[in-house]
Amino acid sequence: MIAFSALRTVQKLSGAAHLAEATLTSAASSNIISYMNRDSRLSVALHVLLHMSEMRSAVTSEALGSMMNTNPVVIRRTFSGLREAGIAAAEKGHGGGWKLARDLRLVTLGDVYDALGTSTPFGIGVRNPEPTCPIESAVNRTFGEALREAEALLMTRLRSIAVADVLRKATRSRASRRPRAATAGSRDASSS
Repeated sequence: MIAFSALRTVQKLSGAAHLAEATLTSAASSNIISYMNRDSRLSVALHVLLHMSEMRSAVTSEALGSMMNTNPVVIRRTFSGLREAGIAAAEKGHGGGWKLARDLRLVTLGDVYDALGTSTPFGIGVRNPEPTCPIESAVNRTFGEALREAEALLMTRLRSIAVADVLRKATRSRASRRPRAATAGSRDASSS
């Protein structure tokens, strides 16, 4: 009760009380909004790879870090796994930096995930991995089975999506947001 009271106080101070109330009373899982840090390396790697696919030359870690609003060291650490997997390559010397080593139509989200060396996609687990209580053992087994099934399903899906497919979605999204006033104006001019 103290933790809940402290959470409410923090939320009121931050103006987020209505969000917590909706989350706590929602019929759906209240675990969607998390206050824990999440591992965003896959998201960052995909974001950078897609931008790199639109660039003509190698890009430095400093330039990528600036683009992603992160430290270049984070980019280098992320890309070391991508280099080892043959997804990205590093060019040394003047004009050097990171470049794509494989066609993104041949690289899946699962390939990128594997290259990053992420241990598990879910940040949840059991309290005690070797309990003496038979009830806790049953909880662990049931929970473990559910997590393994969910992870297998997620990995199957990630392995079915090419990185280039994400770029196609982004390109379509950008095209749909372009202003149509210029198109309408050119039609008006051609019809007169």
